[in-house]
Amino acid sequence: MGVLVRFIAAAFLSANLSACASVGEDSTASLPGMEYSQAAPPLRGPGSPEKPPSGFVAFCARNIADCRAPSDAPETVTLTEDTWAKLEEVNLTVNQAIQPLDDSVHYGTVEYWTVPSDGYGDCDDYVLAKRKMLMLLGIPEPALRIAVVLTRSRVRHAVLTVVTDRGDYVLDNRRSEILPRSKTDYTWVERQDPASSTGWISLRLAVN
Repeated sequence: MGVLVRFIAAAFLSANLSACASVGEDSTASLPGMEYSQAAPPLRGPGSPEKPPSGFVAFCARNIADCRAPSDAPETVTLTEDTWAKLEEVNLTVNQAIQPLDDSVHYGTVEYWTVPSDGYGDCDDYVLAKRKMLMLLGIPEPALRIAVVLTRSRVRHAVLTVVTDRGDYVLDNRRSEILPRSKTDYTWVERQDPASSTGWISLRLAVN
């Protein structure tokens, strides 16, 4: 497993949110071909449709195949020993391969989501790299859901959640350990959801 993961990582990582939480620290127009709408959702609150992050929309416009799963793709993955090994290996490999660097410094723009090819990236780039590797290892895309959270210090952050038959697990560039979603100390803001009309749902209470 380790050899395969490192081979996949080497294929698109050549080196070992605009405000992303660092380790140890406690909007675009609609695009043709996307399965979700960029219009602001009429309802707010947990479970209601949420507008996707602009960086994710732009990433999907550039990488349509990575954002359009087959209609029969499973939305949940069975958590076998092999699947868990893939999650752990990918989480550790990507965390070690990418060095943190803010988009404003890296690309000269506030928000640019991408699978990094130079060994540098911010939290959403870690997420996209892990998502890409796990898809190549056979994990269905609908079960790999990007989430936006707030840390205890109210810093906006992105993580990758994996929906399994034993609950949701979180792959995070801030730690090597994979935790159940219920064991994190984050405030959950929004997350991908194939059932939503926008492809994303709100995970927080409505704010006036």
